[in-house]
Formats: sequence, structure tokens, C-alpha cells
Amino acid sequence: MRSIIQFSFAALAAFTDATVIHRRDSGLEVSLASESNTVIKATLKNQGTDALNLLNKGTILDSAAVEKVSVVSASVPVAFEGIRFRVLTSNFSEDAFTTLAAGETKEVTFDVASTHDLTSGGNYKLIAAGAIPFAKAGSTELVGDALAFQSNELSIDVDGAQAATVSRPFSRANKRSDIQSDCTGSRLSATQSALRDCVTLASNAARAATSGSASKFQEYFKTTSSSTRQTVANRLNAVSRECSSSTSGATDYYCSDVYGGCSSNVLAYTLPSQNLVVNCPLYFSDLPHLTSSCHAQDQVTTTIHEFTHAPGVYSPGTQDLGYGYSAASALSANSALNNADTYALYSNAIYVGC
Repeated sequence: MRSIIQFSFAALAAFTDATVIHRRDSGLEVSLASESNTVIKATLKNQGTDALNLLNKGTILDSAAVEKVSVVSASVPVAFEGIRFRVLTSNFSEDAFTTLAAGETKEVTFDVASTHDLTSGGNYKLIAAGAIPFAKAGSTELVGDALAFQSNELSIDVDGAQAATVSRPFSRANKRSDIQSDCTGSRLSATQSALRDCVTLASNAARAATSGSASKFQEYFKTTSSSTRQTVANRLNAVSRECSSSTSGATDYYCSDVYGGCSSNVLAYTLPSQNLVVNCPLYFSDLPHLTSSCHAQDQVTTTIHEFTHAPGVYSPGTQDLGYGYSAASALSANSALNNADTYALYSNAIYVGC
């Protein structure tokens, strides 16, 4: 049952076929290696001739419990239990980026058991893929391009008992109890308005997916195959149905940061494992209800983005493989089909007439 959570007092992730379209001759190389049991080291190398500022938010460089790798066991995807969010793609601070000089490498480590249940132990296969937005060296303004990447496939043998000792910060047991009052007043009305117009935008985009411009669909989803067009339409129709009521459905919808995921530039986030969606303060303060600009962000398409993440709305839920038009456009057809922002961008395009 879905409800907008009001307080009067104080996930399966698909193992992505992530072959990507490289949009630059100078690219990004990403390799994975095992450090110990479930601890993974990712090495990123700038293969180009220019220094780059790579966006950390929501990418493999983020210290938050975002989906850095896809995991499978015996050809079955292991459910992602971390956080997926939509990022405000402007007004970044310097610490939102990692600078890589030409030819330089950067190593990051993370424990995959903190976002996936690996307590059964045994063999798992991991891969990292997506497209990372970037700025020029010394700048925090994203350029109109993105660096697409796909890592090696890493095979690891996991001690399940040891994996069980790793904290999964977004498990239901770790839910914060100091929830502040919200989803009242202007926040409640903004949320309800976004849900109302989400019904129309998602439904119209679904109709366009099946019977609208093939070239427009190709622009966003990199194919015009009938099966992909139907899958996109089915997912968007499911989102439209989910938005049609504030008292029933698959998701719980919060306006308070119940899991502490509202860091800088995060507009909203979803916990797919719980079908829980949270609007962050920036959702209310920095976004218009609807935009009339192509590829711009607003409250309605952010709601569409988040609802595509929730497997209770449509399974499997989408991933965050590329934020913004440039990064989403760098993805392959299979990756675009599984990328939340592609649905938000397509819905915006159909509404605005891009």
C-alpha cells in the first residue's frame, strides 16, 4: 500500500547489459579488483589528454551507498539494497567532483556487502558500467558530454558468515526514528500536485512510446524495436497508475529525510528494497512544478524518475546509469531502458515538444 507519509509530531536491480556508446575519443577506463572478501577496489584512469572533473554524486566515486556495481549469483541478479537518487545538475560545489589529470588514476574502495545481501556466500560476478558527467578542470559546470564506461567482469568467492558482519545502512532495522514533521502545508500540496500531473505526463509519454515519433524514441532509448517501445510504455503506464492515488499503491512517499540520504544536490531518493521514496528539501526549494525547457528538471519528472526505481511499481526497477541528457544519451539501448533519468527526460520531451 502506498501513502504520502504525514507526521503530526517532531530492491531487484537488473544485471545490466551495459555496453555503451562512447561519445569521446578520449575516455575513461574503469577496472575492478578484489581487496578482501567483499571489499572491492575500483581504479579509474583518464585516458585522454585533458584533465577532467568527474562528478561524484550517484556514481562509482560517491561515498554514499549508491549502486557502484551490478552483482549476479548463478546468473541471477542480487537485489540492490542501497539508495538511488536524482541529482540536481547545476550549482555543484567543488567537493562534488574528483579531478583526474591526463593519464592519472584514482582508486576507490567500497564494500559490496553494504548494499547487497551476500550472506549466502559462494561465487558472485560484478561489473561496473554507466556514464559519468564531468566538468573541465577548475570548473564545476557540467559540459555537454559524458564519459561512458564498462569495467571488467570481476569474479569473487565470498565467505557468507563474514559478509553477514557488514552493516547494510539502509536495512529496515536502521531506519531513523527522529523523523521531523513534514508532508504538510506547502510540501504536501506540492507533492500532491506533482502526483496529479505525473499521471498525465507519464501516460502521454507511454502513448508516445508505442505510437509516437520513432525518431524521438530513438533519441532517448537508442532503438525503435517494438519490444523496447512496449516495455517503456508499460513502465510509464505503471508510473502513471502509481501517481493516481496518494492513499494506495506500491510505494510509501515521504517528505522528510527518513534515511539521511538528502545530501547536497540530491533532489529525491528511492530505496528499491523497501519501495520507499523521499523528496528532499531541494525538491521543494530548487525545482519548479513543471518546466517548459527541454531537458530541464522539475518536480513532476523527478517523481517519474523516482517511481521507475521502485520494483513495486514496475519490476525490475530502473538504475542510475547516467544523470542528465548528455550522460543518458551516452548509454546503449539496453542501458537506456534501465536508466531512470531516461524516462524523466523522455517524459519532459513529450510534454515540452523537444
